[in-house]
Parts: sequence; structure tokens; C-alpha cells
Amino acid sequence: MDHSGPTFSFAIALGAGVVAQLLAAPLRLPSIVLLLAFGVLLGPEVLGLVDPAALGGGLFPLVTLAVAVILFEGGLNLDLQRLRRAASPIRLLVTVGAMVTALGGGLAAHHFMGWPWGPSVLFGTLVIVTGPTVIRPLLRNVPLRPRLATVLEAEGLLIDPVGAIVAAVTLQLVAAPSPASVAAGALGFVYRIGFGAGAGLLSGLALVALLRWRHAVPEGLMDLVALGGALLSFALSEAVLTESGILAVTVAGVVVGNLEPRLAEDLGEFQERLTVGLIGLLFVLLAADVRVAEVMGLGRGGVLTVGALVLLVRPLGVWLCTLGSEFGWREKAFLSWVAPRGVVAAAIASLAAAFLEEAGAGAGHEIRALVFLTIGVTVVVQGGSAPLVARLLRVRAPGRDGVVILGAEELGFALGTVLREDSTPVVFADVNPSHCRAAEERGFQVVYGDAFEPSTLARMRLERSFAAVGLTPNNEVNHHFAGLARDSYGVQDTYVALTRSGSEVSTRIVQKQESHVLFDGPKDLVRWNVRLRHGNACVKWLHYEGREQETASQAPEAHPSRAVLDAFILLAFRRSGRWRPVHESYAPEAGDEMAVAVHAPEAKAALARLEAAGWAEVPHAEEPDASPEGTKTV
Repeated sequence: MDHSGPTFSFAIALGAGVVAQLLAAPLRLPSIVLLLAFGVLLGPEVLGLVDPAALGGGLFPLVTLAVAVILFEGGLNLDLQRLRRAASPIRLLVTVGAMVTALGGGLAAHHFMGWPWGPSVLFGTLVIVTGPTVIRPLLRNVPLRPRLATVLEAEGLLIDPVGAIVAAVTLQLVAAPSPASVAAGALGFVYRIGFGAGAGLLSGLALVALLRWRHAVPEGLMDLVALGGALLSFALSEAVLTESGILAVTVAGVVVGNLEPRLAEDLGEFQERLTVGLIGLLFVLLAADVRVAEVMGLGRGGVLTVGALVLLVRPLGVWLCTLGSEFGWREKAFLSWVAPRGVVAAAIASLAAAFLEEAGAGAGHEIRALVFLTIGVTVVVQGGSAPLVARLLRVRAPGRDGVVILGAEELGFALGTVLREDSTPVVFADVNPSHCRAAEERGFQVVYGDAFEPSTLARMRLERSFAAVGLTPNNEVNHHFAGLARDSYGVQDTYVALTRSGSEVSTRIVQKQESHVLFDGPKDLVRWNVRLRHGNACVKWLHYEGREQETASQAPEAHPSRAVLDAFILLAFRRSGRWRPVHESYAPEAGDEMAVAVHAPEAKAALARLEAAGWAEVPHAEEPDASPEGTKTV
């Protein structure tokens, strides 16, 4: 094989991108740091295994299509309900903040690098973007307050197409400056924003309609249809009006993700894997195309320019965009510090350098080198220090406060309804779309997908949960989920629901993995789901008053359902102000409250048995039917 050919360079870049991202997690480094290092190491200046020039004219079409896929996947995950709660700061960051960055970055480059105004302002527009490729991994590692996380995520996604269009218009002005081109550029920006948003909206609606039409799209091909539709939207928009496609494909992703959230989750798993591969490929190829000597040649001026961008321009933009908002100084300080640049900035800078070189305008390589220096510094310094800064500023999300329940069926809904009595966030996970829909109708947050897929686990937010419950009809699945939650995510309390079949062996396994057997012992889970679904069971509320002269020999009667196995099932108890799931080793104390599901035909006998064990029925206000704000399948 020709080691200088395009096939070899492409294959090595793709493989190196995958390896770099695999190594990033155990080394506790931002993946972009390793990707940049791999690109330089494998590039023409060192090992010579990756030569972007070998791809010839195919490099930049590959870059633009890959960016389109990345932004479509980002749009799928943007929740408009959360966006509305912080709409004003996001809108200002994408508009006013972008202008501050462009002008401030241009002023810094003009002053410290000594460049003319044209190349200086072009640099400022190239570093407008932050991007989901760097923000989303950061948010996974640093759990922030929801409103702050929403602003960072939305800014990273929405500012990419805006920044790309602004940079494209500025590039044309720099290549052929004139008063007429300035006016044409301003109109071109407005046209591209309007056309791109409109085309994206229509494309997204058409894609949703097509994917809903089951007879048109065979099972198993939805991923490819969505990908093809996204790329077609991008290509058609570009054919009509250049530089509008990147906004169109982003808007199309947002439309699909919010109109069909369950479908978007299914698509998102495929898109996310594809995006990870493309990010690795792009960074290695683009970093290999940058010469180390060019970056080093920037000297003191380059360092001062990036420093001014990080320490002066970004804080000024955040301060202007959050005036009058609900953000406190701690949140504003964190927003000011965290603005790492990602693959979109690298891609646009490389395209701009090639365009300026062809136009004979010069300065293209220097601008690209300064953008890559900005990417490296912001990712390493800002991204690397984000966990420490979040801790110092106290903007991290509260400690573990939620419960994740695997298995969205009636018995789980009964348990979840009790647990959220004291405002505990309850998240359901299930692979069955109808189960997920039922959970949504009851106002629960839902994660749709295979519970053991990394992308699904990431959406469950187990790292922020104090309890995980395996409540499917499959003992082995419940065991595995509880063990994974405890061992991989540090969940303190894990519960395993057991069916009657093989319950003795299963109980020993649960106890060995330091989990709890859910409820007061193995149950016929399928039967209870059917009872609750058909209205043959209801939840009763009890208060433990204790018994006179209670002895250890009487303790088993605190679990009277062991004698009447199918009459009722103990769901959850409240002690010290918090509801928790009942488990097999639960021992009641005076003052405990209990929620119990009772089989209606046997209600009288069941309540009599409970009363004999020291429990008294108490009235309870019904939970309101209104769903909590922002309920959405994630």
C-alpha cells in the first residue's frame, strides 16, 4: 500500500482518533488534547503517517459533511423546554456575546500580533464558536446546576452555525475588501440566517413525518434514513445559498429531537457513535495539517492574544449578556472562565486558510495557527481546570438526590409516585417505547434505550442518584443493573426486585453484591403489574404505632405479608423526612410512615393483618395530576 496515499492517511487518522479517545478516560485528560497530540505526531513533520494533502480536494468536503453530522447529533439532544428557562442569556450570548468575541478577539490580534484589521477581525470571528464536542464531555464530568448547564450546552450548539456564517462572510470581505462587499456581506448574513433556519425547520418536519410513517421506513433503517436526511438538508441548503447548510442541519436536529423525543433517543445512539468517530478523524487530520513551527512562530504575541481572549473578552461578553438575569456572581464567573473551542473552530480555520491561500490574500497559515493555539490553551487550561473552578465557586449540582428505576411498569410507577412525594427526582429507564410513554404520561422523566449501553447509562445520571432500583420481571437483569450502579457509579443504595422463581438463590446473590432485596421479599411482579394496571389494587398509607411488649420473637410479624403473600406489598417507608424503598431487612420504628399496595378484593383482610402488626391507616392527600414542568424523554 502507498503510505503517502489518501486511503492510508484516512485509515490511520480514523484509527488514531479512536485510540486517542479510548486513552483519554483512563488518563483523565480531555480527549481533544490527545487528538491534537496524535495529529502532530502522525503528521508530516514527525512520523509522516498522516498527510492531509494526500486527500487533495476531498479533505474539505469531508470536513464540512462531518461537521454537519456532528451538529445534527447535537441538535437531537437540545431540549427546548429547558432552553426556555434560560432563553434570555442564551439569546444574548449567541448574538451580543458573539459580537463581543469577534471585536475583542480582533482587537487583541491587531494589537498583540500587529496584523491588519482584516485578518485580525477574521480571527475574532473564527473563535466565536465553542461547540458541543467540547462542552458536552465537560458537562458529563462536571455536574453543574441545571440552569448553568443548560446555558453552556445551548450556547455551544447554537453559536456554531452563527459563528460559521459570520466567519464565512468576514472571509469574503477580507479576500476582496470594498464598500460594496461590506453591504453585500451584511445582507448575506441575514439571508443565510433566515434561509438556513427556514430550511432546517422544513427539513426537520419532513424527516419527522417520514420516520413516523412506519410503512415507508423499514425497521432497522431509521438511523440511516435520519443521517441521509440530515446530509440532504445540508447539501440542498448549501446548493441554494452557501454557508446556510450548517444552520439548516442544526435546526433540523432540534426539530426531530423535540417533536419525537423517543425516536430521537433511538437515533441518537447511532449518531453519537458516528460523531465520536468523526471528531477523532477530523482533529487528527486537521492537527496534522498544522505545522508546529507556525504555532511556535506566533511567539509572545500569540500567547498574549489568547490570554486577552480568555481573561478579558470572554468575561466582558458574559457580563453584558447576563445583566439583569437570575445568575449570581458565581455562575457568571464560571461562564466567564469556561469557553473551550472545539472541532468546528478547527474546521472553519482550516477552510479559511485554504481559501486565503487560493485567493492570494496571505495570513491564512498564521490565522489557522493562532486558532489552534486558542483551541489547545482553552481546552487544556479551561477544560482541565473546570472541575476545580466549579468546586471553588460552588456551582456544582447538589449531591446525590435522585432515584433511577429500571423497568417502567405499574408497580414501578406506584413506587416512584411515593418516592417523589418529598420532591425526590425519579427517573425511569426502559427499552419498551409504550412503557416509556406511560411513564411520561405520569409526569416522570424517562430514559429510553438499552440500560447497559454507555450512552443510555450517561443519560440516567446515576452519578447523581442515591438509589438505583432494578424492577423488571427478569432477576438477572435486575442483579446486573444494581451491581453496575454500585460498582461503576458509586450508588450507595441499590435494590433488586426478585420474582418467586429461584428466589432463594437470587437472594443470596443480591446479599453478596451488597444490594437489598426490594420490597419485603420476592414477589410475583407480573401479577402486581396487571392488578395495578386494571385498577384491582390501590395504595394505602399507614403509620407505625408499635405494639405493647414487643419482643424479638414477634419481629417477623412486622412483615405480615410473608404470611399473606399476595394480599398486599410494602412499597416505601418514610423516616427522618425522606421516603425510601422497603427492603427485606427493613425493621419498623415508631413514627414510620408506610405506603402499601393492597389487592382490592382482599383489602379488608390485608389491613387487619397490618393493624395487628402495629400499623394504622391514615388519610392521605392525592397527588396532583399535573406533570412536573420539563418532563421529557432523555
